Amino acid sequence: MNTDKYVAYVSTYTKKGDAYGIKIYDVDLERGRLIEKNQVKITNSSYVTISHNQKFLYSITDTGVEAYRIDPASGDLAILGHGSINGMRGCYLSTDYNDAYLFVAGYHDGKLTVLRLKEDGSIGEITDEVYHKGLGSIAERNFRPHISCVKMTRDNQYLLAADLGMDHVNVYRFDHVTGRVKQIDMIRSEIESAPRHVKFTKDGKFLYIVHELKNTIDVYRYQKVKGNPEFEKIQTISTLNNYHAGGSAACTLNFSMDDNYIISSNAGDNSVVVYRVDHESGELDKLFCLPISGDYPKDASFFPDLRHIVSLNHESNTMTFFNVDLEKGLLVMNGKEIPVDKPNCIIFHKLD
Repeated sequence: MNTDKYVAYVSTYTKKGDAYGIKIYDVDLERGRLIEKNQVKITNSSYVTISHNQKFLYSITDTGVEAYRIDPASGDLAILGHGSINGMRGCYLSTDYNDAYLFVAGYHDGKLTVLRLKEDGSIGEITDEVYHKGLGSIAERNFRPHISCVKMTRDNQYLLAADLGMDHVNVYRFDHVTGRVKQIDMIRSEIESAPRHVKFTKDGKFLYIVHELKNTIDVYRYQKVKGNPEFEKIQTISTLNNYHAGGSAACTLNFSMDDNYIISSNAGDNSVVVYRVDHESGELDKLFCLPISGDYPKDASFFPDLRHIVSLNHESNTMTFFNVDLEKGLLVMNGKEIPVDKPNCIIFHKLD
């Protein structure tokens, strides 16, 4: 029996009458359920991330970003302060592996913002701002710059910025002294594929890019060659079954805590898909793609014990829960849905 204790943070859009954009839940690992314990006042928390030292949580909000200290025993959040990103509301954020900088992706204005972090976890000044430029294959709708994800390579040397509108991922060399970026490469995706999220394996050898419009994951081998990053594509795999709902959009990309499985989700098709990761080759083996009993699963995640899955259903305003058997490829609904308005993302956090 797992005796570790966890909390889960769920970011949500807020509306009149509910100013609490982050919900905090106790995690019942045995039953695979969440029990609401607290909430934090913040407007339109589009995305949250936890620092690599596990001490701080950062969230997007309407006017920039907010920083919180995580209570190590309870998981409750204490506000540390606010930082402006000098632009439109962001959609994604992450820290470098030294927790010295915070990177923010701007979907609406196609802007990458870098902010310095102080030793106490609070947010300092902006050190760099970069606007992506250009037009994609069709100069309308999504096909202009929309940065949807920002993530450092595991060696902490290069920053990747996925541009959903331009169908590529910009690769920046990052200066840890000045906090500035310089573009040195570009990973091109298929036209009108819309790269949405990027993730690396813990050993840093393999990169996974999920594409919203093509419903695919591209797998790349990453290495440094003569002081420069090199990305070699080794696999493209669908996030859907052969039979699926039309107009589907891939939404998320998350590793299990042991790094052995990846979960993604499909809006429209309203399904989750789970893959096993081959750590030798980096390739993915699809185990199943099954319905989640909700509308627009914007995020989905394994529980820490790998025996349960939760889906955040943005349009039906619910979280749905499932027992999962990864060996047999089974997903069975586990109890009632939990109502939550416009959920965006979930993070599990282990308590001391």
